[in-house]
Amino acid sequence: MLPTEQEALSADIHLLGDLLGETIRRLAGNPIFELVEEVRASAKALRVTPSLDEARRLRDRLAGLDALELRALIRAFSIYFDLTNLAEQRARVRALYARGLGSGASSLAETPESALRQLRTLGVSAEQVDAQLNLALVVPVFTAHPSEARRRTVLEKLNAIGGSLDRIEHASTLPQEREEAIRAISEEVEGLWLSDRIRSMRPTVLDEVRQGLQMVESSLFDVVPRVYRTIESGLAQVYPEKAWRVPPFLAFGSWIGGDRDGHPNVTHQVTADAVRHQQVTVLRHYLDLVDDLWRRLSHSDHFVTPGEAFRASLARDLEIYPHVASSPAHEPYRAKCRMITAKLRRTLDYVQSNRPDWGGEPIAAPPGVYLGRPGLLDDLNVIAEDLRQAGATSAASGALQDLIRLVEVFGVHLLTLDLRQHSGRHAEALDELLRQAGVCDNYLGLSADGRFDLLASELEQTRPLIPTRLSTATSADTREVVNTFRTSAALLEQQCPEALHTYIISSTTEPAHLLEVLLLAREARLFAPEAGLSRIDVVPLFEASDPLREAGAIMTRLFSLPVYRRQLELRGHAQEVMLGYSDSNKDVGFLKSSWALYRAQWELTEVGRQAGVTVQMFHGRGGAIGRGGGPANRAILAQPPGTVKGRLRITEQGEVIADRYGHRAIAERHLDQVVNAVLLTSFPSMSDAPDPAWLAVLDRLSESAGSHYRTLVYDTPEFLTYFLQATPIEEISKLKIGSRPARRGSATGIEQLRAIPWVFSWMQSRHTLPGWYGLGSAVSEDLAAHPGDLALLQEMYLRWPFWSTLIDNAQMILAKADLTIARLYADLVDDQELAERVYGRIASEFQKTVEVIRLITGQNRLLERFPILERSIQRRNPYVDPLSFIQLVLLKRLREGDETNEELATAVLESINGVAAGLKNTG
Repeated sequence: MLPTEQEALSADIHLLGDLLGETIRRLAGNPIFELVEEVRASAKALRVTPSLDEARRLRDRLAGLDALELRALIRAFSIYFDLTNLAEQRARVRALYARGLGSGASSLAETPESALRQLRTLGVSAEQVDAQLNLALVVPVFTAHPSEARRRTVLEKLNAIGGSLDRIEHASTLPQEREEAIRAISEEVEGLWLSDRIRSMRPTVLDEVRQGLQMVESSLFDVVPRVYRTIESGLAQVYPEKAWRVPPFLAFGSWIGGDRDGHPNVTHQVTADAVRHQQVTVLRHYLDLVDDLWRRLSHSDHFVTPGEAFRASLARDLEIYPHVASSPAHEPYRAKCRMITAKLRRTLDYVQSNRPDWGGEPIAAPPGVYLGRPGLLDDLNVIAEDLRQAGATSAASGALQDLIRLVEVFGVHLLTLDLRQHSGRHAEALDELLRQAGVCDNYLGLSADGRFDLLASELEQTRPLIPTRLSTATSADTREVVNTFRTSAALLEQQCPEALHTYIISSTTEPAHLLEVLLLAREARLFAPEAGLSRIDVVPLFEASDPLREAGAIMTRLFSLPVYRRQLELRGHAQEVMLGYSDSNKDVGFLKSSWALYRAQWELTEVGRQAGVTVQMFHGRGGAIGRGGGPANRAILAQPPGTVKGRLRITEQGEVIADRYGHRAIAERHLDQVVNAVLLTSFPSMSDAPDPAWLAVLDRLSESAGSHYRTLVYDTPEFLTYFLQATPIEEISKLKIGSRPARRGSATGIEQLRAIPWVFSWMQSRHTLPGWYGLGSAVSEDLAAHPGDLALLQEMYLRWPFWSTLIDNAQMILAKADLTIARLYADLVDDQELAERVYGRIASEFQKTVEVIRLITGQNRLLERFPILERSIQRRNPYVDPLSFIQLVLLKRLREGDETNEELATAVLESINGVAAGLKNTG
């Protein structure tokens, strides 16, 4: 009898835990192993009977240990979490396979086919689905935000352990193979124990590029063709009256190497290098796949007769490559594969040697180089079509079709690189450039209307504003801004026209911010309206509360400007708008931020409709709830009706990338769920407009919640002291988990702190405040004034995806909090009266929020209706709690200066890493 899913998970955890225990005994000694067990038992008892006094006793017990003993404990619990996370990942995969084989209630939900069946039931025709798919665009965008705390070395060892566990599961009847697999796991666990847990050096931007590309190579190259096959299979099942070939609506983007906002190490040269790394990766992969095609396509012209189009294509290749060794006689498709290989190798050589030069003489690429996807697609499609005409449909629709899908999605550039810069950098650069050109002596001194009018006038000019050779007096910062645009133009013209096409302006607060970028783009030949050319989308990023509120007005003014309308015309009458979940949350709190984002989308969509412009949303979500995190499928379904329409870009950040894309089956499932949600939200009949009463109550609740949040975070003078001393924010700033600084500039206030370390700090100290604060007071006060609203809020939870998703995300992050341990972090504050005041307010709000969620959901406890997630958190708590206690001891020693050695500082960073692994949330 096969074990249940829970039994299989328990068996994996037991096996891995035993191997870890054996490793600890062998390498650290039995006293350390017994210490680990003692601390674990004490933490487990605290979970059964919470007690602040007992928690302090455990902390004080740990305070008697030396740094070496504490580091051994950190290592033990941290590795345990890595192994538990791996076991749970395998359980997810096991469940996917089981449900994939099932039917009815046991089969997988949230698939493309299930969405199509819902659409068909509602009367959506095959023609409507086909039309929508031809307009669709789904783009996950990978970013290098520093919230993946694990080293690449650790990830690689865990992947190796996962492979050995697979061998055990699939070779259970062969005892010798099981023993070999267990030996291999033991070797990797030993390696984890003996490897550094934290990075000794902060990664460079190109290190982050390489790590991101490894994720693509390890899963997406295999997964993407399967996703398309799944969609086409679902279409054939649900709409059999039509022959389907799904258009390439899926793409992938990246910020790694293009995001320069507050990141001095992302230069124009780094951007060029990032594009090169990506192209080299995908071209080498294609070379391997074409070699495989050559092996497969041994079809002889004794049995197939190539058509005229194929023969002409091969003849053209022979003119370019007369010396390429031909395949054995009578094997035409192998001959074509050799030609494709020759072109790919020449393209690879060109990409590796080319140095984009905006100001130099134009240099044509060598003949046969694939400058974009069209040439390679033509070569592959001519083989596929010829095979179909010959009746060899299996060959045409097998590995060859999978390669065609990859080229449709990844081109010869791999991930489309977005560029991002802060609006202030463009304004400062133009202030200098306009002064040098004699156009305006003080651009920054103008009013917002004055800047807009000046830029609108300048964009109508045809004379150059910026000389080809910049003045030696031009500042380094301005040179870098100009060179970013020029390098981008050179990359698109000389290397790959699909490598990048989006320029994002962070901290957009006025219409002039978009015109500044458009003017700089014009000066670099990225925008030439007189020639009917625009190579780049100009994308505002609305982040804080006020810009979100003004977003519609800002875009309305731009849509009425003729030169900007010309830009939109050249970009397909489409305007992308990015919405920032992180800064708005830090600005006004969880509930008001979520509602402001919802309202902004609705208004922007209506503004676009009135102007005849398609407004496409780009959601800048993080991994943690405080930064817009949560299940992707539910997040998409929760968007305002009519705002998705089949087109969506969304960031995938930090630890979320490994969690969603680190395993092929999970990556495929994630993309299936995203496609499911995008399909469902693309048709008006699937998403009713919210009841006006719901909107009214959210307006009230959001204002109240925002006021409570702002009162604590910004209007309470001692709050900053509490935050700096009761969380490990300063220590997190030293953790080398990303190439980006923790703050913008040198200021130390909350306003200048990046949202990622803000959320990271509250997660570490177990408050989890950004994911819920303000919700409890807002609802409690509303119910006191309007008792009948409880039934309304309950109805909203049952019927409105926005509200149910928000409430469920809040209860998940509340379940990961621990206010007893949070109080121990408050013990670190020098002024204990201050600490008690601030902590008391946080604890009171916590209890209010738990209670209102219980009332709204009709549960007796948090996560009562989510047993799998509840068990996962409960399974971790006895192991993550000791890491928090250890971290408290280390922070106290480090801050008191009793020990200033490198080992103590390293131990603090290791504890931060371990807590992040245990909670499965960083930033």
